[in-house]
Amino acid sequence: MNDSKRALLYSLLGKLPDRSRPISVERPSTEEKEGYLLETLRLDLNGLETVPAYFLKPLDASGPGPTILYNHAHGGEYSIGKSELIEGRSFLAHPPYADDLTRLGYRVLCIDAWCFGERSHRTEMDTFKEMLWTGSVLWGMMVYDSLRAVDYLVTRPDVDPARIGTLGMSMGSTLAWWLAALDERIAVCVDICCLTDFQSLIDQGSLKEHGIYYFVPSLLNHFSTADINRLIVPRPHLSLAGIYDPLTPVEGLDRIDDELRSAYRQAGVENQWRLLRYETGHQELPEMRKEALDFLQRYL
Repeated sequence: MNDSKRALLYSLLGKLPDRSRPISVERPSTEEKEGYLLETLRLDLNGLETVPAYFLKPLDASGPGPTILYNHAHGGEYSIGKSELIEGRSFLAHPPYADDLTRLGYRVLCIDAWCFGERSHRTEMDTFKEMLWTGSVLWGMMVYDSLRAVDYLVTRPDVDPARIGTLGMSMGSTLAWWLAALDERIAVCVDICCLTDFQSLIDQGSLKEHGIYYFVPSLLNHFSTADINRLIVPRPHLSLAGIYDPLTPVEGLDRIDDELRSAYRQAGVENQWRLLRYETGHQELPEMRKEALDFLQRYL
């Protein structure tokens, strides 16, 4: 049943490149940072434009190890993409995730999403409009690149394909739960400040809170947010939310939490779903960072 639902969800993402095409990789540079090795990559994931990426691993890493596909945020700062991983953002706790994750032994991959970082040569709106004309969907192309990033990760000898997790804040949060829903190779999902119930967003007149990239034609005719996230069951899933965050209305969080508690209970793994709420807005607090890292350590 879940396979057919995943196929339907994937079909809503518009015209996408062939998943079977080979992925080519260039490594322009490798740099030793404090505590980790930073590989700068240029990946051919989609056959349309090169995808710049960072791959990090601890300096003392040996053999295949647990790996995080880190999804950067939006924030209206299009010049920032994968650099968020190593430099941080104003709405993220300190230090940057690169430091925390590699300290705990994780390998980490982060790609520039469409319209961000080194791919910010065209605006989000222009990209969305042109894709729509040709039958593609910007969100679909973003998700596709992330799926192909997993395809790349499982080919690396320093990655344990059974221990791949995904993590992100804001737009990166949404990418995390979509990716985990569509790809069972994702063993653990952590989303921060963007588990948004679509209907509650409409009810509160808050569609303006999300960028144009977020919207997928016909999605609500087939899926609610909880429906998509049920495709992650029974894999471990942690969601961290701010009760004052306009992007995630509280009523919607209640609805999702009720449905996922029930789904995980029926699967016999009730403890592997957690929604934790904090007195903050669209902001990662230090205590949220601790919960995220503890959850990854517990299940990955």
